[in-house]
Amino acid sequence: MRTLVLSDLHLGSNTGADVLRNEEVRRPLLKELARTDRLVLLGDVLELRHGPASDALAAAEPVLTAIGEALPADAEIVLVAGNHDHDLVRPWLDGRSKPLGLEQRVSASTASPLARRVAKMLGGSARVEVAYPGLWLRDDIYAFHGHYLDVHSAVPTFERLAAGVMTRIVGAVDEYSPITPDAYERVLAPMYAWIFATAQRTRQGQMGAGAGSAGRVYETLHGDGRTPVRTRVLLAALPIGVRGLSLLGLGDLKGDITPAGLLRGTLDAVGEAVANLGIDAEHVLFGHSHRAGPLRNDDLLSWRSHSGSWLHNTGCWVHEPGLTGAGTPSHPYWPGGAILIDGKRPPRLLRLLDGVKLPKAAHSSPQARD
Repeated sequence: MRTLVLSDLHLGSNTGADVLRNEEVRRPLLKELARTDRLVLLGDVLELRHGPASDALAAAEPVLTAIGEALPADAEIVLVAGNHDHDLVRPWLDGRSKPLGLEQRVSASTASPLARRVAKMLGGSARVEVAYPGLWLRDDIYAFHGHYLDVHSAVPTFERLAAGVMTRIVGAVDEYSPITPDAYERVLAPMYAWIFATAQRTRQGQMGAGAGSAGRVYETLHGDGRTPVRTRVLLAALPIGVRGLSLLGLGDLKGDITPAGLLRGTLDAVGEAVANLGIDAEHVLFGHSHRAGPLRNDDLLSWRSHSGSWLHNTGCWVHEPGLTGAGTPSHPYWPGGAILIDGKRPPRLLRLLDGVKLPKAAHSSPQARD
C-alpha cells in the first residue's frame, strides 16, 4: 500500500499563509495523490483559531474537494485532529466512556459535525475515517500530530505556557500511571476548547486567541539580521523572563528560539511524549512543529528518541517568513513536505514544492505554528 502523510495545511488561515489555496501550488500534490492508496491528514488540516469555523470551512472547501477528486476512487482517507483543529474530535472525546488508547477510530459523523463536513468535502463519509490521537500505519510505524510535545517543550510558546498553567490545576502527566493519551488530554483539551470558543466570537478583522506562534516571536527578535536597539534589549532580557516563568512552576523553560534551539527542543519533547506513552515503534511520524526532517544536513542521531524510535517530521503547507526569511525551497521550514510509506521501505520525506515559486500572497505574514 502506498501511503502519503500530510500535516499542517492550516486551511482557512487569515494570514494567507496556507499555500494550498493557490491552484498552481496544489498541482505537485495532486499529481502525487493520483497514485496514492491511502492519504493520512495528520492534524491541523483546518485553521480554527483565527476566526469562526464557518470561515475556515469555506476557505478549505476548494482545496479539500480537489484533494478528494485527485485520489483514486478506492483510496482510503484518514483524518487526524491536531491542536488547531481539535474540535474535529472534541464532541466525541467528551462523550466517550472508554479510555483513549494510541489509536481510536470512529466515523466522521461520530467524531463531530465539523468532521462530517470535512469528510463530505473530501468525497463523502464512506471513504473518510477519523483516528485519534494517532494511528499505526504499519507494525513498525506510528503517526500522530505531535501536539502532546507541548507539555514537555522547553520553548516558551503560548501553548507551552498555557500547558504549564493547566498542569498546576489538574496535575502533571507523569502523576498518572500508566501515562496514557487521557493524561495529556486532561492538560490540553480544556485549553483547546477555550481557544476554539473564543475564535468563534472573534470580531471581523481580528485574530482569535491562541493564534500567536514561535515563528512570530522569532521574526520579532531576529528579523532580517538588522537588530534595532529595542530588539537587542528584548534578546538580552528573554533569558531572565524565561527563568522567572520557570520559577513560577511552569516547567523547565529555555530562551533559545534560534532554529537549532527550536529543533532541539521539539525533538527532545516529542521523544519524551513517545517514551511516556510507550509507543513501541521503530519509526514515529509527527507534524506540529512545521520543521521537516530529518534533512540531508541534519545530525541523524538527534532524530532518534531516547526510547529508540526514529523520528520523522512531515513539514507543513504554510509559508512562515518569520522562520524562512529570504530562504530558498531547501529551507527546513519551506512548505510542501510529505512523508511517503511505500511497501516495506522506511518512511521517506518528500519536498513537493522545492521547485515551485510561491505566489506573493503567501508571503504576507507568519502563520500560527504552535
